[in-house]
Amino acid sequence: MFDTVLVANRGEIAVRVIRTLRALGVRSVAVHSDADAGAPHVRAADLAVRLPGGYLDVDAILDAAARSGAQAIHPGYGFLAENAGFARACAERGVVFVGPPPAAIEAMGDKIRAKETVAAAGVPVVPGATGDLSGWAEFPALIKPSAGGGGKGMLLVRSAAELPEAIESARRTAVAAFGDGTLLIERFVGNPRHIEIQVLADGSGDVVHLGERECSLQRRHQKIIEEAPSPFVDAATRERMGSAAVEAARSVGYVGAGTVEFIVPGGEGPGEFFFMEMNTRLQVEHPVTELVCRVGGEPIDLVERQLRVAAGAPLGFGQEDVLLAGHAVEARIYAEDPRRGFLPTGGRVLGLREPESVRVDSGLAEGVVVGSGYDPMLSKVIAWAPERGQALRVLGEALGETVILGMPTNIAFLRALLADPDVVAGRLDTGLVERHLDALLANISEISPDALAVAALHFHPSGDESGDPWDVPDGWRLGERAWARYRLESAGELIDVRVRGTRSGAEVLIAGAVLTAALGPDSTATVDGLTKRYLTARDGDTLWFPSGPVTRHHPGDPGDRAATGTGDGLVRSPMPGTVLVVKAVLGDRVQAGQPLLIVEAMKMEHTVTAPFPGTVTDLPVRAGQQVAMDAPLATVTPEEA
Repeated sequence: MFDTVLVANRGEIAVRVIRTLRALGVRSVAVHSDADAGAPHVRAADLAVRLPGGYLDVDAILDAAARSGAQAIHPGYGFLAENAGFARACAERGVVFVGPPPAAIEAMGDKIRAKETVAAAGVPVVPGATGDLSGWAEFPALIKPSAGGGGKGMLLVRSAAELPEAIESARRTAVAAFGDGTLLIERFVGNPRHIEIQVLADGSGDVVHLGERECSLQRRHQKIIEEAPSPFVDAATRERMGSAAVEAARSVGYVGAGTVEFIVPGGEGPGEFFFMEMNTRLQVEHPVTELVCRVGGEPIDLVERQLRVAAGAPLGFGQEDVLLAGHAVEARIYAEDPRRGFLPTGGRVLGLREPESVRVDSGLAEGVVVGSGYDPMLSKVIAWAPERGQALRVLGEALGETVILGMPTNIAFLRALLADPDVVAGRLDTGLVERHLDALLANISEISPDALAVAALHFHPSGDESGDPWDVPDGWRLGERAWARYRLESAGELIDVRVRGTRSGAEVLIAGAVLTAALGPDSTATVDGLTKRYLTARDGDTLWFPSGPVTRHHPGDPGDRAATGTGDGLVRSPMPGTVLVVKAVLGDRVQAGQPLLIVEAMKMEHTVTAPFPGTVTDLPVRAGQQVAMDAPLATVTPEEA
């Protein structure tokens, strides 16, 4: 085993790898960008080295390994994890890359070559084409970056009319995310399941599979809830898919931990399946496999197995030694707003509470800033139970205990999804989230009237700083006491709230109903005689609750306008990010829905369109400019009647 290992990553996966290194007694080395100087993975490691050029700077990472005495580099996932050039550079510098050989990365990293390779090994593949995609005539179809992964750049094309723009967008994303604009197109398999097989191989050619993971619950082609085993797969199908995954790994001389992903057409029972891709790295969802897989009766640590294989050790067990026990489900917590089409968000973590009753892989801490430069995944919550229904319930309860204040997240959406009747019954496919989206959003709890009353009291001045009773804003007047008026925004809705009294005792008028409310000690408040703890964090005119923010608007505040497109033609950014393309110029006459700009955040593009026909009369941004959420991007002046 190695004495020192450098972790070439950040966030929750870096913290998770460091946890195993510590358990093995191996010295850990973290690397960090300037923005991550105080991040949890830096604090968790035994040593940390600054990367001036960020996490893709190969030379700086190798120099950090040399300076720290690291004998191996664990790449985690993302960044350089599937970069064959980086794996070769490690070998040239005498450092072990904890992953497969460069040739295997290249073979599976190129989706076109990967399909050809596994097809030659007898693994079924989806019909498709490469090269000039403009002549593809079978719709719907799916465009994919050949060098990509994680759903980035994948676009569903429903007709030939959509194809040219889809190719342009997918190629732009592929170049930005992977440095390679090569694309392929495949027949779109309707209502499919996404099922993947975890494989593990050593340097002597032994390969085993560790069962499957069900990954069909996705948004924007990215997984949000994964589980093991799949409720769809029986023992015979598991054996067929497992054998195909093992052959796919063998076909490229694979070494280490990897995942073979299959697409399974919708149907009542197990049937045909097609190779989709192989991820030549540790998967985000590997914890569900760790929680259900037993080798020789003992739980497996995939990071430990990666390290031992990379150090030259054999697997030390065969397929007959692998057993599955119980059921595990994982939920990915993202900084994103489901009500805005899952667009990325961001901000500073003002308050944090993570459950202790289940496994949590997290890269969060209070004070951490979540920016637009990295993937928006914040943490993973993983639950195990003897049977699936219980595991779903345990996970739902754990998410209910999870609090992240300071930015919109998908926690409430995940809880609603776990409670969906089809999810509970195991009737899953990759289109479920999109089909059920309206119902799922409707099941997300809004800010309650009692929380609005508490928010209003937080914004209500205490008035007792001077000790002068005339400064107390209790609304005292000759006759009836006056109301103080507050315009509060929650979930995009402006609400008129009025307060009469003081923070320690007031009447609060909301939607015609009068509540009695008072702030108490230790984050408590009493509303209509019920006292409970309200977890909150204030950032200026915004008060964060676990269910979302409440923002105070002042008279004449431009924030009273809608966030992304308004009656006065002001068009705002739907997310924090970078202006990628400006498609309009001042004076352009545009139609409703015509693209004006493209904003990119975390390798995801969003096209901003004209709200109605008119003329572009203001365009204060340029390509390459960073913008905040709701920042003005353009103004369209409507045509005169």
